[in-house]
Amino acid sequence: MSAVSGVAVGTLYVVATPIGNLDDITARALRTLREVKLIAAEDTRHSLRLLQHFGIATPLAACHEHNERDEGGRFLTRLLAGDDVALISDAGTPLISDPGFHLVRAARAAGVRVVPVPGACALIAALSAAGLPSDRFSFEGFLPAKSVGRRSRLDAVSEDPRTLIFYEAPHRILESIADMRDVFGAERIAVLGRELTKTFETLKGAALGELHDWVAADSNQQRGECVLLVSGWQAPEVDEAVSGEALRVLDLLLGEMPLKRAAALAAEITGVRKNLLYQVALERQKDA
Repeated sequence: MSAVSGVAVGTLYVVATPIGNLDDITARALRTLREVKLIAAEDTRHSLRLLQHFGIATPLAACHEHNERDEGGRFLTRLLAGDDVALISDAGTPLISDPGFHLVRAARAAGVRVVPVPGACALIAALSAAGLPSDRFSFEGFLPAKSVGRRSRLDAVSEDPRTLIFYEAPHRILESIADMRDVFGAERIAVLGRELTKTFETLKGAALGELHDWVAADSNQQRGECVLLVSGWQAPEVDEAVSGEALRVLDLLLGEMPLKRAAALAAEITGVRKNLLYQVALERQKDA
């Protein structure tokens, strides 16, 4: 226990739970879930099955995205009264595209000690086995549900050199890969991690165009929990040729519209990669 104004208070434990295979839970997580006075769970019905599997009888209370702001005070009251509380999500590490941020922030602001109990995390599991650069990466969470918003978000990171990691719902996985193919280019390498640690686990790496067709041809790959990893943008080789006709089109468009739009439209007209034309346009503006 820690103390606030001389009064002993409880500890908030942020506990990772399995993303599929129940054997992935840690001994420390099991001990913590048994010893705390209350478990704040994203879905109490889902988490009850986990607790019953391991013979844990600790009481559960809901802490999800719809009640977290209102009910967070309930957990904080218990913590300030001296009770230890564990925070869990349905699967994986809490707060990673899951509820819990408001409770953790409130606890820290109140002087309550917050302790991580690490374990499974889908994005890290996928990254560790994807074969894409892992020294720098950007976790983008869930993309917008509608294509317009999704493409806008993808466009904003289209020239990020880091490995990009996304979560996606199974009913949107195919259209999301299609938008990635169209925004990033069909040749950009990506990896689909699906149902990680479960019986029908998939880790499929391919160019986005090929990956889209592969998922489209197999409805089984459009089910379950999905992580998409996309290789970071690489600057085009200096000696990559751009035809004189493509340069002429680009120059005409640069005289009429902003650089980014000119490069995108020139790519549609000429078939030359948008990223390459964008780099050429930047150089031509510098030299102007």
